[in-house]
Amino acid sequence: MKRFLYLFFIACLGSSAMAQAPRSWSGAEILQGIRKLNVLGSVLYLAAHPDDENTRLITYLANEKFYRTGYLSLTRGDGGQNLIGEEQGIELGLIRTQELLAARRIDGGEQFFTRAFDFGFSKNPEETFTIWNRALVLSDVVWVIRKFQPDVIITRFPTTGEGGHGHHTASAILANEAFKLAADPGQFPEQLKYVKPWQAKRILWNTFNFGGNNTTAPSQFKMDAGAYNAPLGKSYGEIAALSRSQHKSQGFGSAGTRGESWEYFKTTGGDAPATDLMDDVDLTWARVGPEGTTISEAIKKIETQFSVVNPAAAVKPLAALYQQIGKLPDSYWKRKKLEEVQELIRQCCGLFIKATSAVQMLFPGETVKFTTAIINRSAARVQLKGIKVGNDHVSLDLPLEKNRNVNQTVTVAIPDDVPLSQPYWLRETMAAANYTVPDQQQIGIPDALPAYTAEIAVTIEGMPFTLTEPVRYNFTDPVKGELYEPVVIAPKVTVQLSPKLVLFQKGTTGTKQLKLQPVINKPLPGQLGVGLAGLPGTAAAAVADTGAGVQIPVTNQQLTQPVTSVYGTVWDQTKPEKKYAQALKSIHYDHIPYINYFFTDSVKLLNIDLKTAGKRIGYIPGAGDKVPEVLTAMGYEVVLLDRSRLTGSDLSGFDAIISGVRAYNIHEWLNESYDKLMAYIRNGGNLIVQYNTNNNIGPVKAKIGPYSFAISRNRITDEKARVRFTDPVMPVLNYPNKITQEDFEGWVQERSTYHAADWDAQLKPVFAMKDPGEQEDTGALVTGKYGKGYFTYCGIAFFRQLPAAVPGAIRLFANIIALNSQLSTSANDR
Repeated sequence: MKRFLYLFFIACLGSSAMAQAPRSWSGAEILQGIRKLNVLGSVLYLAAHPDDENTRLITYLANEKFYRTGYLSLTRGDGGQNLIGEEQGIELGLIRTQELLAARRIDGGEQFFTRAFDFGFSKNPEETFTIWNRALVLSDVVWVIRKFQPDVIITRFPTTGEGGHGHHTASAILANEAFKLAADPGQFPEQLKYVKPWQAKRILWNTFNFGGNNTTAPSQFKMDAGAYNAPLGKSYGEIAALSRSQHKSQGFGSAGTRGESWEYFKTTGGDAPATDLMDDVDLTWARVGPEGTTISEAIKKIETQFSVVNPAAAVKPLAALYQQIGKLPDSYWKRKKLEEVQELIRQCCGLFIKATSAVQMLFPGETVKFTTAIINRSAARVQLKGIKVGNDHVSLDLPLEKNRNVNQTVTVAIPDDVPLSQPYWLRETMAAANYTVPDQQQIGIPDALPAYTAEIAVTIEGMPFTLTEPVRYNFTDPVKGELYEPVVIAPKVTVQLSPKLVLFQKGTTGTKQLKLQPVINKPLPGQLGVGLAGLPGTAAAAVADTGAGVQIPVTNQQLTQPVTSVYGTVWDQTKPEKKYAQALKSIHYDHIPYINYFFTDSVKLLNIDLKTAGKRIGYIPGAGDKVPEVLTAMGYEVVLLDRSRLTGSDLSGFDAIISGVRAYNIHEWLNESYDKLMAYIRNGGNLIVQYNTNNNIGPVKAKIGPYSFAISRNRITDEKARVRFTDPVMPVLNYPNKITQEDFEGWVQERSTYHAADWDAQLKPVFAMKDPGEQEDTGALVTGKYGKGYFTYCGIAFFRQLPAAVPGAIRLFANIIALNSQLSTSANDR
């Protein structure tokens, strides 16, 4: 139980501060915290993805009502789009996890997740539940409810489908099931080793009015969440906008709102509220027992006497309160309030603690020195008794005099078998649509635990406390100033393998070189051996030139499947049994902490029948776009076109110009080049536009093609949906590759998204597809002649299929690129 409480505390408090500067509260924030001590109530908000949450309501509940407020997102948003970089899938989920944590640091909520993987858009909950492991995700929701013990559960979406996305509806269905099951000891009994059954008082749907869908009604329970918080100097709408604006990868920058903002609720389980969200819920200290009355009175006295200009005067009465609460029988609220009081004592002392490393990367088996800096910025009596990091401890007995720094070095021996700094949900191989997390106690925790945490033993006004602070890498950037980032435990050698995709022409003989580059993070005593795994017949013991890397030849004679994945391994020749096979990916954005994770850096080898026509392609990068590197593997020369290069270049030398996904949504300057691009097509060029989310470009209408068409939200989410050719003799289906039904096997996540609609008669549809229970849609790919050239709009999800090395998608894309090529033997067949 002790380990569980530690993990839970870190999840709820420590992770929200991890990789951030140690935070000091203002006097107004301390006063907020003191007021919160007298409120014993909690609310759990629940939806499907990062950015689904109602940040205004969370802000209001946490900062006005002082409820312990959590947000349970079933997924980490792995299947979404990325407007700030090229990361997709797991990497995007890592970014969106940190964006949620950044949002919670602003709005005062806490963050939780299940093990569900966001596999992309789903049209209904039936489809969602055929992909998710429904029982597993339900068990996770029950677990979080039992652990968090909410008095009220609120869902963002209804069970009846008005939320649109199948994940949205599924989240509400699971929440309402878990509302009942969490109280049943016969359900998921394995959890009861750590938690108790829990019955929330009610579950409500937070109805909404957005996207042209108004689900609110005058008869529904409502409350005004738009109040102004004078101590914080902002309305809850202003704070909520700052919180929501952390979802930068999704383009959710928001403007603050001021004035009344009504939130509406429909009861879906339990007793309906009549006058207050917490009707019939005891929010006072009476819920912990008869001793609660005296505790409540003590808190009111501390609040009344508190001075924002002299918070230290509250240290003694808070220490006495801590002792008073500590005498209560063990309970959920006793533990939570002890945590809150301890943090308030620390903040009232102005006690600043940081534990830092001079280097970010640490290695198994080495000895390192961490530095702790501690300063008591008040007149409170604080004595430093000791510092523990890992298994290493320094005993001390030093007074922390007012406003004097105390620096102490702790030498730590890192064990040889220390685990790498890997997010816990990525340690095990994933299932089809959920992360594998075997440790029950880790489920729900939002972030990876710090590599090391410093435990600072102190006495404050004679009472012992242990204060914790993650060890961080602390450095100064000449532009951004002082920064704190996570410390990373890494292997001594990581492996990079390139290129990421290699194409062979099926039926021919050929050899291509893979480059295996060992990255020496910590020198090894012996020479390095290198090799490939996953492919027969490759050299397996060459001595690596660690500077230039090693070129390893691969032939298509070694390939027995159309798609084969291989990865590199490295070892010390003196210890060949110790293999290094992981790569390190670092993701850096200013609005979130640095993200580091380890993965197997594989290369996909394709042995397929692929022919191409045309050589030189101009590519306008879009959002989350990895298509250019695939085009290079296909044999094209790819030139990236930015604003100046597009407007200043002679476009006639390009066999095709391709815009990346959402390019017209994110590049306002593309309208400036409309006439030039149309002239390019008219003179024999080939413009291929991958999907955009709408016809707008900034504040104006986008000028995309030579013919009018709308962009709809229609899509085909079933990646196995049958594809019907509208006209089998169309050139795009026959040159240079003959496209057949086999080319639509093995697709990932979806067929298409954001289809064309209401198109001009000059544009012709290529495919007709449908999801189960729907009518055929023909807007996934439309193309047409314009002058001597071609224009094509692609809702087909090439941005997913090409990086996933789906052979048929690669062949089809080659045909679209070849539309303006002449049918002749001089075509460039590869």
